[in-house]
Amino acid sequence: MSTTSQKHREFVGEPMGDKPVTALSGIGETIGSKLKEQGFDKAYVVLGQFLLLKKDPEMFTDWLRDASGANARQAATCTQCLREWCEAFL
Repeated sequence: MSTTSQKHREFVGEPMGDKPVTALSGIGETIGSKLKEQGFDKAYVVLGQFLLLKKDPEMFTDWLRDASGANARQAATCTQCLREWCEAFL
């Protein structure tokens, strides 16, 4: 069983609201800055992209890596975070 970070548990454990993109697990300041430059400044905007890609982990991971330069681990962590949030709140 994989372990999750405190950041991940906090994000998945409550409504998203108006959280910044850097609240997403796997997204730090560097990747967050790259996403902000492209208009993805809030976690809900990234969630929108995840939903547009039909919650497909592979397509979203590819998009995130292309959009931000995230490595495979960071992209997978963010994907898991959004998937779990959707299971809890959608």
